[in-house]
Amino acid sequence: MSIRGKLLGHPGADNALLATVDTGQSQHRILFDCGQGCLNPLRQSDIQSIEHLCFSHFHMDHVSGFDSFFRHTYNRPEVPVQVWGPEQTIEVMGNRFRSFTWNLHKRQPGEWIVRELRDDTIFGARFRTREAFAEAHEMTARKCGNNLVFSTPAFRIEAMPLPHHTISSLAYRVVEADRVNINPEALKKSRLAPGKWLQAVTDTNSGAGQTVEVDGQHLSIEKLREDLLTTSPGESIAYLTDFRIEPGSSEWQQVTDWLSGTDLLVVECQYHSRDHALAVRNGHMTASEVGKLAVESEVRQIMPMHLSRRYGREEWAELLAEVKTHFPGAAFPEHWKV
Repeated sequence: MSIRGKLLGHPGADNALLATVDTGQSQHRILFDCGQGCLNPLRQSDIQSIEHLCFSHFHMDHVSGFDSFFRHTYNRPEVPVQVWGPEQTIEVMGNRFRSFTWNLHKRQPGEWIVRELRDDTIFGARFRTREAFAEAHEMTARKCGNNLVFSTPAFRIEAMPLPHHTISSLAYRVVEADRVNINPEALKKSRLAPGKWLQAVTDTNSGAGQTVEVDGQHLSIEKLREDLLTTSPGESIAYLTDFRIEPGSSEWQQVTDWLSGTDLLVVECQYHSRDHALAVRNGHMTASEVGKLAVESEVRQIMPMHLSRRYGREEWAELLAEVKTHFPGAAFPEHWKV
């Protein structure tokens, strides 16, 4: 299993993140924000296979590419499109769906499940293409514990609201399920010959009480798992944009605790430190601050993005250099060529 992150868009322009969770048997794609032109490099099939669209907030530069996404997926059969966002997401998306003229929709497939996070509760509604998205079918609200908003056997999505001037911006984290593998040393010590029986040991569909034939004897799968399997944390990727938290504050500590050990932090890098006052006024972070955040969160890698349009190419390089004074391994995506 693995998680891959592909940053979409260009420096000084709208950005988004496409995360792909690859289980080896299937791939799950999650899109974070949908700015103008961000989907242009993607193939139509890639867009149509996005299962989750996660909005941080609804400023123009984070939603201006939604019409393109909607055009490719509004009537996708079988698999619903799942949308996540902050408070008012259901209202905003319902209005967006109904902003088009619908007269050829009655036999069209397609279902959209829209959820919004309000404090510690998740509210949801279903919209159907065949109904021209006219009705929001209310879903049962549920509590959001430990920042968890969605989970499958392969991965989970977490969310945390962060302050962005006078509104909230949702930060997201995708965490792969724990990896369960055969411990080669334990297998060697057991003196059992490797073979197809190992698939039954690692297959979660094999239940307690079952046995498997190994070297002519029937052994308990449960006991083999106990003796041979090793568990390690899965990979993780976090997406934080358009937020302002002060170093040393309780909010800062809360975020660093949440991000602790994350493999890749994709994070806004709006302002140079010399423009600190402007960053505070507009509810954004400076390059130096996101470098410190990455260090204190003990993340493995950081990818700065969402750079202010006020800067040019040389100043973008300065922003990266400023992040690297705290986190030397920081890097822009390769296609930026900065």
